[in-house]
Amino acid sequence: MQIKTITSLMMTLGLLVASMSYAGELPTHAELQKVLKTVVSEKNGGFGLNMWATLVDRDGMVKVVTFSGADRGEQWPGSRVIAAQKANTANAFSLGGLALSTANLFTATQPGGSLYGLQHSNPVDTSVAYGGDSNKIGTTNDPMVGKKIGGINVFGGGLALYDETGKLLGALGVSGDSSCADHNIAWKIRHLLKLDYVPAGVSPTKDDNMVNDITNGKSASGWGHPSCSPESTAIAKGFSQTHPVRVKK
Repeated sequence: MQIKTITSLMMTLGLLVASMSYAGELPTHAELQKVLKTVVSEKNGGFGLNMWATLVDRDGMVKVVTFSGADRGEQWPGSRVIAAQKANTANAFSLGGLALSTANLFTATQPGGSLYGLQHSNPVDTSVAYGGDSNKIGTTNDPMVGKKIGGINVFGGGLALYDETGKLLGALGVSGDSSCADHNIAWKIRHLLKLDYVPAGVSPTKDDNMVNDITNGKSASGWGHPSCSPESTAIAKGFSQTHPVRVKK
């Protein structure tokens, strides 16, 4: 009986450890690429272009760089670094109690805004951004992986990532289309990855969704982002119903 009991306890402990080993981890390259391709195939209010996506951990270390097209040339080349900037920004300016998307930072960083000059801080490390073997770009061995990219970006496409316990794991950056479509794609990706247990935010729905309240160049809330198209605005506005943020357990 004792042997059976010990064996049972060991099996239970083994299962618990196995389940815990996946908690608090960022998605793999394959997992992110699969979800990216799925979301890019949907209507997102932009041009319908292929996209780059980047993940950074809480220390700002690049963990994954991938793209949705057949090869690295099917996305805007410049958007690879922009996606990484967005991930770095959302991670750098979000906390366990408040999430700020890159879209939320647009108005505040304009001249006269409360965060003007933020976009000039934390510059991109160009040796990380442009170094390494071009043939590895977008693969599991992308030259940026394992390094800190830095950079600040203040338009849509960067979102902090929170697991089911509310832990801030890092952030996602997406680029390759209009800034509004970038935000919509990032939002859908985060939702599908189930890393959207957002604690609080500055949007009307108290999360980090895009705020489209700019009229005659002035944002009513101070956190506004320009509207790129009626379709993209409608998609973002509908996220509270179609892709609502989750509540931590």
